[in-house]
Amino acid sequence: MLTLTRPVRQHHGASPKVLTKILQDDANLAVWQRQLPVHIADFGRLLLSLNEPLAEALSLELANEDAAPNLKGLASSFSDLEGYEGFIADVSWLVSAFACLLGAKRIGLRLRVLDKAMCPRFHVDHVPVRLITTYAGVGSQWLKEGAMDRRQLGKPEAEPQSLIQQVSSGDVALLKGEKWHGNEGFGLIHRSPEPAPGERRLILTLDWLN
Repeated sequence: MLTLTRPVRQHHGASPKVLTKILQDDANLAVWQRQLPVHIADFGRLLLSLNEPLAEALSLELANEDAAPNLKGLASSFSDLEGYEGFIADVSWLVSAFACLLGAKRIGLRLRVLDKAMCPRFHVDHVPVRLITTYAGVGSQWLKEGAMDRRQLGKPEAEPQSLIQQVSSGDVALLKGEKWHGNEGFGLIHRSPEPAPGERRLILTLDWLN
């Protein structure tokens, strides 16, 4: 086990206010454990059932805190599905909340359908902070501090299978990375889950670009 030099904490809560805890120096994960509105959850399941590809990326410039993000065209090939407008409204709210929390002026958005683990080995992100939420399918996996020697990251034989934690579908997670000032060496260790055969995931990620 890796010897800790300071406490590292992960926070979970049923209110979006828990996300503000990611700003604390000793936090590297904050998870809003939310129940997706039925119409949004249904949209996600319906989208996956079509078995169509989806991989979109946007760079969003936010002029001011009151300006809504420009999500025109996002997942537009699925705009006729019931629940699409509610889904886009939810993504817009998450972008605005993420920007407000961090004082971000530019955010990178990625929306993807995945049928396999994008990053199957445990790793840390070399970013300040990343938002991840899974609208349908299995959620991301992570480890508490000390569960795995960071020098062994990327080695399957070193992964502590019995200690793996998992974010639930619908939850909103903020993962602090290595480029957050003062968090060097303490980025959250996590990985993409491997969906069961025939299953897929609808996943949104937001990155703080500046």
